[in-house]
Amino acid sequence: MTDRITAGTRLAGLGEFSPEIPDSRRLHLALARWNRRRLAVGRPSETWLQDLAEDTRMLRLEGAFVEAFRAHVAPLLAEVPTEPEGFIAWFEALKDTGPGQWDQLFAWLAAEATLEEMRWFLTQEAAGEAGFDDLVAMTQVKLPARPKLELARNYWDEMGRGSMGGMHGPMLDRTVKGLELSPTIEGTLWQSLCLANTMTALATTRRYGYQSVGALGVVELTAPTRVAAVADGLKRLEVAPEQRKYFVLHANLDVEHSKAWNAEALLPLVTEDPSCAPLIAEGALMRLICGEQCFEAYRAHLWAHADPVSFAAE
Repeated sequence: MTDRITAGTRLAGLGEFSPEIPDSRRLHLALARWNRRRLAVGRPSETWLQDLAEDTRMLRLEGAFVEAFRAHVAPLLAEVPTEPEGFIAWFEALKDTGPGQWDQLFAWLAAEATLEEMRWFLTQEAAGEAGFDDLVAMTQVKLPARPKLELARNYWDEMGRGSMGGMHGPMLDRTVKGLELSPTIEGTLWQSLCLANTMTALATTRRYGYQSVGALGVVELTAPTRVAAVADGLKRLEVAPEQRKYFVLHANLDVEHSKAWNAEALLPLVTEDPSCAPLIAEGALMRLICGEQCFEAYRAHLWAHADPVSFAAE
């Protein structure tokens, strides 16, 4: 197997750049609450100037966090190819070599976790879900035609191809409702909030557009194995098919999504402008590192009183 890409130091210190919010949990709680407010459908208000001042303050915090994260990832980018075919080969190899891949948590969820342990895991995941459909929609703004079309096709799948029953977001909501989960920002580990905040920052900030393309693409690339394990665990626990549907669907659909994303979004972008390859790679690694630290935090919680099985990639 190819040598695994490792992230080096953990991200716990990245929240410590501000005397106003001196630790990661406080930072990501604040960013998560702000993201919930600023992305919600709003109305004109007499407080718009105060809201704008608060947005400016939070944008500075968000930007400082992302730039610290970029500096953290920079040593991993030295050997990223900028030739199109070489870059795609490097990107696709992240499925096995990227941070957090083949984490043993998922074999344990498939084979050992109790229903309550699975419910806790899914509550964390649901609370940290930034809304893939919305992230794709925001990322596609002003992209070149061919990548833009691919993101549009991906978005249309997320929208159930026009059928409300097939929309992916409400499908996950049915899992949350059926399993009686109660995700809240305050009840979520900061690592999961960090993942959602990072994905939101990349998608909503145009200077990070290429990073967002990479982050979303690596989700499609790496998700199928993980969601298949979750689907297997839910089936073992005799969870109703309707509440497993989201995970069963993505275990298969994301394989095709990844192939199309790489061929129709990444390849054309790097072919047209090879200098964007490290930026796409940067976003992909940021997303994988966020996932890796989530898996480590989840294991620390779930395995405090459990006997985990061993799981490693062949």
